[in-house]
Amino acid sequence: MHHTTIVLIEVGAVLFGMSLLARIASRIGLSPIPFYLILGLVFGTGGVIPLADSSEFFSVGAEIGVILLLALLGLEYSPTELVQGLRRSKLAGTVDLLLNALPGAAFGLLLGWGPVGAVALGGITWITSSGVVAKLLRDLGRVGNRETPVILSILVIEDLAMAFYLPLLSALVIGVSLLRGAITVAIAVGVVLAILFLVVRFGHVVSRLFTPDLTEPLVLGVLGTTMLVAGLAEEVNVSAAVGAFLVGIALSGRVARKAQEVMSPLRDLFAAVFFVFFGLATDATTLPGMLLPGIVLGVITMATKVATGYHAARRAGIGIPGRWRTGFALTVRGEFSIIIAGLAAITVPDIAPLAAVYVLTTIFAGTLLARVADAGWFKRLTRRRAAAAPVP
Repeated sequence: MHHTTIVLIEVGAVLFGMSLLARIASRIGLSPIPFYLILGLVFGTGGVIPLADSSEFFSVGAEIGVILLLALLGLEYSPTELVQGLRRSKLAGTVDLLLNALPGAAFGLLLGWGPVGAVALGGITWITSSGVVAKLLRDLGRVGNRETPVILSILVIEDLAMAFYLPLLSALVIGVSLLRGAITVAIAVGVVLAILFLVVRFGHVVSRLFTPDLTEPLVLGVLGTTMLVAGLAEEVNVSAAVGAFLVGIALSGRVARKAQEVMSPLRDLFAAVFFVFFGLATDATTLPGMLLPGIVLGVITMATKVATGYHAARRAGIGIPGRWRTGFALTVRGEFSIIIAGLAAITVPDIAPLAAVYVLTTIFAGTLLARVADAGWFKRLTRRRAAAAPVP
Protein backbone atom coordinates (compact mmCIF):
# COMPACT_ATOMS: atom_id res chain seq x y z
CA MET A 1 0.00 0.00 0.00
CA HIS A 2 0.97 3.64 -0.46
CA HIS A 3 2.70 5.28 2.52
CA THR A 4 -0.09 7.84 2.98
CA THR A 5 -2.71 5.08 2.96
CA ILE A 6 -0.88 3.20 5.71
CA VAL A 7 -0.59 6.39 7.78
CA LEU A 8 -4.33 7.02 7.47
CA ILE A 9 -5.14 3.45 8.53
CA GLU A 10 -2.76 3.54 11.50
CA VAL A 11 -3.88 6.97 12.70
CA GLY A 12 -7.54 6.10 12.25
CA ALA A 13 -7.20 2.85 14.18
CA VAL A 14 -5.38 4.56 17.06
CA LEU A 15 -7.89 7.43 17.27
CA PHE A 16 -10.80 4.98 17.27
CA GLY A 17 -9.13 2.98 20.04
CA MET A 18 -8.60 6.18 22.01
CA SER A 19 -12.30 6.97 21.69
CA LEU A 20 -13.26 3.61 23.19
CA LEU A 21 -10.74 3.98 26.02
CA ALA A 22 -11.96 7.49 26.82
CA ARG A 23 -15.53 6.17 27.16
CA ILE A 24 -14.34 3.38 29.48
CA ALA A 25 -12.36 5.87 31.58
CA SER A 26 -15.40 8.13 31.85
CA ARG A 27 -17.58 5.22 32.98
CA ILE A 28 -15.22 4.29 35.83
CA GLY A 29 -14.46 7.89 36.81
CA LEU A 30 -10.78 8.03 35.83
CA SER A 31 -8.73 10.32 33.62
CA PRO A 32 -8.23 8.77 30.15
CA ILE A 33 -4.56 9.80 30.12
CA PRO A 34 -3.11 6.57 31.59
CA PHE A 35 -5.19 4.59 29.09
CA TYR A 36 -3.70 6.65 26.25
CA LEU A 37 -0.21 5.93 27.57
CA ILE A 38 -0.95 2.20 27.70
CA LEU A 39 -2.36 2.30 24.15
CA GLY A 40 0.85 3.95 22.97
CA LEU A 41 2.91 1.27 24.69
CA VAL A 42 0.88 -1.46 22.97
CA PHE A 43 1.53 0.04 19.53
CA GLY A 44 5.01 1.41 20.22
CA THR A 45 8.53 0.02 20.22
CA GLY A 46 8.49 -3.42 21.81
CA GLY A 47 4.70 -3.45 21.78
CA VAL A 48 2.26 -5.96 20.33
CA ILE A 49 1.78 -4.19 16.97
CA PRO A 50 4.48 -1.53 16.43
CA LEU A 51 3.42 1.41 14.26
CA ALA A 52 6.24 2.88 12.19
CA ASP A 53 4.68 4.85 9.33
CA SER A 54 2.53 7.17 11.47
CA SER A 55 5.21 8.04 14.04
CA GLU A 56 5.97 11.40 12.40
CA PHE A 57 2.30 12.41 12.56
CA PHE A 58 2.09 11.56 16.25
CA SER A 59 5.37 13.38 16.92
CA VAL A 60 4.11 16.66 15.41
CA GLY A 61 0.67 16.17 16.95
CA ALA A 62 2.28 15.69 20.36
CA GLU A 63 4.09 19.04 20.07
CA ILE A 64 0.84 20.79 19.18
CA GLY A 65 -0.87 19.02 22.10
CA VAL A 66 1.55 20.39 24.69
CA ILE A 67 1.30 23.88 23.19
CA LEU A 68 -2.51 23.86 23.29
CA LEU A 69 -2.62 22.45 26.83
CA LEU A 70 -0.55 25.30 28.19
CA ALA A 71 -2.09 28.00 25.99
CA LEU A 72 -5.61 27.20 27.17
CA LEU A 73 -4.43 26.98 30.76
CA GLY A 74 -3.02 30.49 30.31
CA LEU A 75 -6.42 31.69 29.08
CA GLU A 76 -7.76 31.06 32.60
CA TYR A 77 -5.51 33.81 34.02
CA SER A 78 -5.35 37.54 33.56
CA PRO A 79 -1.94 39.28 33.74
CA THR A 80 -2.99 40.88 37.05
CA GLU A 81 -4.02 37.53 38.53
CA LEU A 82 -0.72 36.06 37.39
CA VAL A 83 1.37 38.72 39.13
CA GLN A 84 -0.73 38.62 42.31
CA GLY A 85 -0.63 34.83 42.41
CA LEU A 86 3.14 34.80 42.03
CA ARG A 87 3.57 37.32 44.84
CA ARG A 88 1.29 35.43 47.22
CA SER A 89 2.77 32.02 46.53
CA LYS A 90 6.52 32.68 46.58
CA LEU A 91 7.03 30.72 49.79
CA ALA A 92 4.71 27.93 48.64
CA GLY A 93 6.71 27.68 45.42
CA THR A 94 9.96 27.36 47.36
CA VAL A 95 8.50 24.67 49.63
CA ASP A 96 7.18 22.90 46.53
CA LEU A 97 10.64 22.87 44.95
CA LEU A 98 12.42 21.60 48.06
CA LEU A 99 9.89 18.93 49.03
CA ASN A 100 9.44 17.48 45.55
CA ALA A 101 12.59 18.04 43.51
CA LEU A 102 15.08 16.91 46.15
CA PRO A 103 13.60 13.38 46.57
CA GLY A 104 13.72 12.87 42.81
CA ALA A 105 17.31 14.13 42.57
CA ALA A 106 18.38 11.86 45.44
CA PHE A 107 16.64 8.93 43.74
CA GLY A 108 18.53 9.64 40.52
CA LEU A 109 21.85 9.57 42.37
CA LEU A 110 20.90 6.30 44.11
CA LEU A 111 20.21 4.76 40.70
CA GLY A 112 23.71 5.80 39.61
CA TRP A 113 22.56 8.19 36.89
CA GLY A 114 24.95 10.98 37.83
CA PRO A 115 24.30 14.75 37.86
CA VAL A 116 22.28 14.80 34.62
CA GLY A 117 19.98 12.03 35.81
CA ALA A 118 19.61 13.67 39.23
CA VAL A 119 18.66 17.06 37.78
CA ALA A 120 16.27 15.47 35.28
CA LEU A 121 14.57 13.19 37.82
CA GLY A 122 14.28 16.12 40.24
CA GLY A 123 12.38 18.03 37.57
CA ILE A 124 10.16 15.06 36.78
CA THR A 125 9.08 14.70 40.42
CA TRP A 126 8.77 18.47 40.95
CA ILE A 127 6.43 19.53 38.15
CA THR A 128 2.70 18.89 38.52
CA SER A 129 0.63 18.21 35.41
CA SER A 130 -1.16 21.50 34.71
CA GLY A 131 -3.28 19.87 32.02
CA VAL A 132 -4.51 17.00 34.18
CA VAL A 133 -5.13 19.24 37.20
CA ALA A 134 -7.10 21.74 35.10
CA LYS A 135 -9.21 18.87 33.75
CA LEU A 136 -9.78 17.44 37.25
CA LEU A 137 -10.89 20.81 38.61
CA ARG A 138 -13.40 21.18 35.78
CA ASP A 139 -14.65 17.59 36.01
CA LEU A 140 -15.12 17.80 39.79
CA GLY A 141 -16.78 21.22 39.69
CA ARG A 142 -14.12 22.90 41.84
CA VAL A 143 -13.14 25.82 39.60
CA GLY A 144 -14.96 28.23 41.94
CA ASN A 145 -13.65 26.72 45.20
CA ARG A 146 -11.64 28.85 47.63
CA GLU A 147 -8.59 26.61 47.33
CA THR A 148 -8.47 26.71 43.52
CA PRO A 149 -6.47 30.00 43.30
CA VAL A 150 -3.84 28.42 45.58
CA ILE A 151 -3.59 25.39 43.29
CA LEU A 152 -3.36 27.54 40.18
CA SER A 153 -0.71 29.82 41.70
CA ILE A 154 1.54 26.83 42.42
CA LEU A 155 1.00 25.55 38.88
CA VAL A 156 1.92 28.95 37.43
CA ILE A 157 5.13 29.11 39.46
CA GLU A 158 6.09 25.61 38.32
CA ASP A 159 5.27 26.29 34.67
CA LEU A 160 7.25 29.54 34.64
CA ALA A 161 10.14 27.84 36.45
CA MET A 162 10.36 25.46 33.50
CA ALA A 163 11.55 28.42 31.41
CA PHE A 164 14.67 28.48 33.57
CA TYR A 165 14.95 24.77 34.25
CA LEU A 166 14.65 23.36 30.72
CA PRO A 167 17.53 25.40 29.21
CA LEU A 168 19.70 24.37 32.16
CA LEU A 169 18.84 20.71 31.65
CA SER A 170 19.42 21.01 27.89
CA ALA A 171 22.89 22.43 28.55
CA LEU A 172 23.69 19.54 30.90
CA VAL A 173 22.42 16.93 28.44
CA ILE A 174 24.39 18.37 25.53
CA GLY A 175 27.44 18.75 27.73
CA VAL A 176 28.28 22.35 26.78
CA SER A 177 30.78 24.43 28.71
CA LEU A 178 29.79 26.24 31.89
CA LEU A 179 30.03 29.63 30.15
CA ARG A 180 27.93 28.57 27.19
CA GLY A 181 25.36 26.98 29.48
CA ALA A 182 25.16 30.17 31.55
CA ILE A 183 24.66 32.22 28.37
CA THR A 184 21.89 29.86 27.22
CA VAL A 185 20.06 30.15 30.54
CA ALA A 186 20.56 33.96 30.64
CA ILE A 187 19.04 34.33 27.16
CA ALA A 188 16.09 32.14 28.14
CA VAL A 189 15.51 34.12 31.34
CA GLY A 190 15.73 37.41 29.44
CA VAL A 191 13.22 36.28 26.84
CA VAL A 192 10.75 35.09 29.49
CA LEU A 193 11.03 38.33 31.48
CA ALA A 194 10.57 40.38 28.30
CA ILE A 195 7.47 38.40 27.33
CA LEU A 196 6.08 38.70 30.88
CA PHE A 197 6.58 42.47 30.75
CA LEU A 198 4.80 42.72 27.41
CA VAL A 199 1.98 40.48 28.61
CA VAL A 200 1.38 42.52 31.79
CA ARG A 201 1.68 45.94 30.15
CA PHE A 202 0.22 45.34 26.69
CA GLY A 203 -1.91 42.20 26.98
CA HIS A 204 -5.06 44.19 26.16
CA VAL A 205 -3.51 45.25 22.86
CA VAL A 206 -2.90 41.61 21.88
CA SER A 207 -6.56 40.78 22.54
CA ARG A 208 -7.63 43.46 20.06
CA LEU A 209 -5.96 41.53 17.25
CA PHE A 210 -8.78 38.97 17.42
CA THR A 211 -12.56 39.12 17.32
CA PRO A 212 -14.73 36.87 19.50
CA ASP A 213 -17.65 37.24 17.09
CA LEU A 214 -16.14 35.20 14.24
CA THR A 215 -15.16 31.67 15.24
CA GLU A 216 -13.01 30.67 12.27
CA PRO A 217 -10.72 33.76 12.26
CA LEU A 218 -10.47 33.51 16.05
CA VAL A 219 -9.33 29.87 16.02
CA LEU A 220 -6.89 30.44 13.16
CA GLY A 221 -5.50 33.63 14.71
CA VAL A 222 -5.06 32.33 18.25
CA LEU A 223 -3.65 28.98 17.12
CA GLY A 224 -1.32 30.64 14.64
CA THR A 225 -0.05 33.19 17.15
CA THR A 226 0.43 30.52 19.80
CA MET A 227 2.41 28.24 17.50
CA LEU A 228 4.47 31.17 16.19
CA VAL A 229 5.45 32.37 19.66
CA ALA A 230 6.04 28.79 20.84
CA GLY A 231 8.36 28.16 17.89
CA LEU A 232 10.28 31.39 18.46
CA ALA A 233 10.59 30.57 22.16
CA GLU A 234 11.98 27.13 21.29
CA GLU A 235 14.49 28.79 18.97
CA VAL A 236 16.03 30.70 21.91
CA ASN A 237 15.99 27.62 24.17
CA VAL A 238 12.82 28.54 26.05
CA SER A 239 10.21 25.82 26.31
CA ALA A 240 7.60 26.07 23.56
CA ALA A 241 4.99 25.23 26.20
CA VAL A 242 6.02 28.25 28.30
CA GLY A 243 5.76 30.51 25.24
CA ALA A 244 2.28 29.16 24.56
CA PHE A 245 1.28 29.65 28.21
CA LEU A 246 2.28 33.31 28.09
CA VAL A 247 0.27 33.84 24.89
CA GLY A 248 -2.77 32.47 26.70
CA ILE A 249 -2.22 34.90 29.58
CA ALA A 250 -1.97 37.82 27.14
CA LEU A 251 -5.54 37.22 25.91
CA SER A 252 -8.36 38.48 28.08
CA GLY A 253 -12.04 39.34 28.18
CA ARG A 254 -14.47 37.97 25.60
CA VAL A 255 -11.62 36.90 23.33
CA ALA A 256 -10.16 34.62 26.01
CA ARG A 257 -13.55 33.16 26.95
CA LYS A 258 -14.56 32.48 23.35
CA ALA A 259 -11.13 31.07 22.43
CA GLN A 260 -11.30 28.69 25.36
CA GLU A 261 -14.77 27.57 24.33
CA VAL A 262 -14.04 26.90 20.65
CA MET A 263 -10.50 25.54 21.05
CA SER A 264 -11.11 23.11 23.91
CA PRO A 265 -12.01 20.18 21.58
CA LEU A 266 -8.86 20.86 19.54
CA ARG A 267 -6.78 20.86 22.73
CA ASP A 268 -8.33 17.61 23.91
CA LEU A 269 -7.57 15.91 20.58
CA PHE A 270 -3.92 16.88 20.35
CA ALA A 271 -3.29 16.51 24.09
CA ALA A 272 -4.51 12.92 23.80
CA VAL A 273 -2.17 12.43 20.85
CA PHE A 274 0.69 13.73 23.00
CA PHE A 275 0.22 11.04 25.64
CA VAL A 276 -0.18 8.32 23.02
CA PHE A 277 3.05 9.48 21.37
CA PHE A 278 4.98 9.16 24.62
CA GLY A 279 3.81 5.57 24.86
CA LEU A 280 4.77 4.97 21.22
CA ALA A 281 8.25 6.36 21.83
CA THR A 282 8.84 4.22 24.94
CA ASP A 283 10.19 0.70 24.58
CA ALA A 284 7.60 -1.42 26.40
CA THR A 285 10.14 -4.18 27.03
CA THR A 286 12.06 -1.86 29.39
CA LEU A 287 9.09 -1.15 31.67
CA PRO A 288 9.06 -4.28 33.86
CA GLY A 289 12.49 -3.46 35.25
CA MET A 290 11.28 0.02 36.24
CA LEU A 291 7.98 -0.96 37.85
CA LEU A 292 9.25 -1.09 41.43
CA PRO A 293 11.41 2.09 41.30
CA GLY A 294 8.66 4.00 39.49
CA ILE A 295 5.94 3.03 41.96
CA VAL A 296 8.14 3.66 45.02
CA LEU A 297 9.15 7.10 43.68
CA GLY A 298 5.50 7.84 42.91
CA VAL A 299 4.34 7.02 46.44
CA ILE A 300 7.09 9.11 48.04
CA THR A 301 6.59 12.20 45.89
CA MET A 302 2.81 12.05 45.96
CA ALA A 303 3.08 12.29 49.74
CA THR A 304 5.40 15.31 49.45
CA LYS A 305 2.96 16.97 47.02
CA VAL A 306 0.10 16.48 49.47
CA ALA A 307 2.25 18.12 52.15
CA THR A 308 3.05 20.98 49.75
CA GLY A 309 -0.60 21.66 48.94
CA TYR A 310 -1.74 21.32 52.55
CA HIS A 311 0.93 23.82 53.69
CA ALA A 312 0.10 26.33 50.94
CA ALA A 313 -3.65 26.15 51.59
CA ARG A 314 -3.19 26.53 55.35
CA ARG A 315 -1.10 29.69 54.83
CA ALA A 316 -3.88 31.02 52.60
CA GLY A 317 -6.44 30.54 55.37
CA ILE A 318 -8.24 27.62 53.72
CA GLY A 319 -10.14 25.18 55.94
CA ILE A 320 -8.98 21.61 56.54
CA PRO A 321 -11.11 19.97 53.79
CA GLY A 322 -9.81 22.52 51.28
CA ARG A 323 -6.22 21.86 52.37
CA TRP A 324 -6.60 18.17 51.61
CA ARG A 325 -8.28 18.92 48.27
CA THR A 326 -5.34 21.15 47.39
CA GLY A 327 -2.76 18.51 48.29
CA PHE A 328 -4.55 15.68 46.51
CA ALA A 329 -5.08 17.76 43.35
CA LEU A 330 -1.34 18.46 43.03
CA THR A 331 -0.21 14.82 43.09
CA VAL A 332 -0.55 14.10 39.35
CA ARG A 333 2.42 14.43 37.02
CA GLY A 334 2.11 14.39 33.25
CA GLU A 335 3.13 16.47 30.25
CA PHE A 336 6.22 18.28 31.60
CA SER A 337 7.50 15.16 33.37
CA ILE A 338 7.33 13.35 30.05
CA ILE A 339 8.98 16.24 28.20
CA ILE A 340 11.85 16.25 30.70
CA ALA A 341 12.26 12.48 30.39
CA GLY A 342 12.34 12.71 26.61
CA LEU A 343 15.03 15.40 26.78
CA ALA A 344 17.19 13.54 29.29
CA ALA A 345 16.81 10.14 27.57
CA ILE A 346 19.62 11.11 25.21
CA THR A 347 22.07 10.80 28.11
CA VAL A 348 20.11 8.55 30.50
CA PRO A 349 18.08 6.04 28.40
CA ASP A 350 16.50 4.33 31.44
CA ILE A 351 14.78 7.55 32.50
CA ALA A 352 12.07 7.21 29.81
CA PRO A 353 10.61 3.90 31.06
CA LEU A 354 10.93 5.06 34.68
CA ALA A 355 9.04 8.25 33.82
CA ALA A 356 6.33 6.24 32.04
CA VAL A 357 5.76 4.05 35.13
CA TYR A 358 5.97 7.10 37.40
CA VAL A 359 3.44 9.16 35.41
CA LEU A 360 1.05 6.20 35.16
CA THR A 361 1.30 5.67 38.92
CA THR A 362 0.66 9.31 39.84
CA ILE A 363 -2.19 9.77 37.36
CA PHE A 364 -4.03 6.62 38.39
CA ALA A 365 -3.58 7.23 42.12
CA GLY A 366 -3.87 11.02 41.93
CA THR A 367 -7.16 10.88 40.04
CA LEU A 368 -8.58 8.61 42.73
CA LEU A 369 -7.21 10.76 45.56
CA ALA A 370 -8.77 13.91 44.08
CA ARG A 371 -12.16 12.22 44.40
CA VAL A 372 -11.47 10.93 47.93
CA ALA A 373 -11.73 14.49 49.24
CA ASP A 374 -15.42 14.53 48.23
CA ALA A 375 -16.23 11.15 49.80
CA GLY A 376 -18.60 11.22 52.77
CA TRP A 377 -16.33 9.19 55.05
CA PHE A 378 -13.39 11.53 54.36
CA LYS A 379 -15.48 14.63 55.05
CA ARG A 380 -16.63 13.17 58.35
CA LEU A 381 -13.04 12.30 59.26
CA THR A 382 -11.74 15.81 58.50
CA ARG A 383 -14.63 17.39 60.44
CA ARG A 384 -13.75 15.28 63.50
CA ARG A 385 -10.08 16.21 63.14
CA ALA A 386 -10.99 19.88 62.81
CA ALA A 387 -13.26 19.71 65.90
CA ALA A 388 -10.53 18.01 67.92
CA ALA A 389 -7.81 20.46 66.89
CA PRO A 390 -6.83 23.00 69.60
CA VAL A 391 -8.02 26.56 68.99
CA PRO A 392 -5.00 28.83 68.30
